[in-house]
Amino acid sequence: MRLSRRDVGILLSAAAALAAARPASAQNKGKIVYMIPTLLDEFQTESQKAVESVFSSLGYEVTSVDAQNDAARQLSQLEDLINTRPDAVIINAVAFDTIVPGIEKAREAGIKVLNFDRLITSTEFELTSVAGTVEIGEIAGNEATRLLTERHGSPKGKVLQILGDPGDAYTLDIQKGFEAVMAEKAPEVEIISKAALLWEPTNAGRAFEDQLLVTQDIDLVFCHAAHLTVPIVSIMESKGMKPGEMMLMASNGAPVGLDNIRAGWQQVEVEQPTYAQVYGLAMFIDKIMAGEELQTGSYKVLGLDSTLTVEDWGPNLKIPGAAITKENVDDPRFWGNLQFPSVPVDVVK
Repeated sequence: MRLSRRDVGILLSAAAALAAARPASAQNKGKIVYMIPTLLDEFQTESQKAVESVFSSLGYEVTSVDAQNDAARQLSQLEDLINTRPDAVIINAVAFDTIVPGIEKAREAGIKVLNFDRLITSTEFELTSVAGTVEIGEIAGNEATRLLTERHGSPKGKVLQILGDPGDAYTLDIQKGFEAVMAEKAPEVEIISKAALLWEPTNAGRAFEDQLLVTQDIDLVFCHAAHLTVPIVSIMESKGMKPGEMMLMASNGAPVGLDNIRAGWQQVEVEQPTYAQVYGLAMFIDKIMAGEELQTGSYKVLGLDSTLTVEDWGPNLKIPGAAITKENVDDPRFWGNLQFPSVPVDVVK
């Protein structure tokens, strides 16, 4: 699949409009294109705002391109972008394998390619910035153990785990971390796992409702993204359940999860540190553009203890998540409160 003339025209017009709207000083460092997988959820829309704001503040001209959740479309977008010669591309992939040939072509053309959020290990990047997804699962496991212990006096009961799409390494890593902690700390807990294919909320709701036909004694539902809780809360309400009667957790930190906590329907949201992931890329962008080697070690990214390592796929910056509960739900550092950090990017020297 290739982009139509109309798509290319839209892309070029957007780039031209963006350039015209910014002062000349903002264009001195080069052009960056952010490749978005989809804009169907608040994590992605907030990521776009963060990328455009942070990299523009550092003096780069930024254009965003939405693949509309179409892997073939995203590959075509990347291949066409190579002809426009941006200085760097930030990839947030629709599909891990599909985009790899385009990444390799871009790097061969001298374009710096950075990877954001969705870990791709089958090709090299100048830098990858990701949340510690296994660690997010581990945090969720510890919180589930706590909640079940508070309810039963010891960690026992039944958990329904609603994964995202099983083809997505993000959800598989969360599952891995979650189940490892549960096996160690709560071995008596029964975990039932169902997938919400394509990360569709309707599929999550269907999986939840189908499971209720089999068993009514679920203590806790753990969704791998907050937007998957929307139909579940609706079903709970329709069945006359009270907030907290069946406990609920999710992981990515979206506003709906925080609203659920405030309303009592949800007990924990494990945040994926969206703003910090963007800041992590931005901290190193000048060095990457200059072709300098990145130094491994520990870094503070928006106050979070993060680690830069060199892996088979290149430098990898891993940033930790955090548990959000009713005690800290209003903390402005959580991206779900939509209060963009006012601190400047710490440029790595």
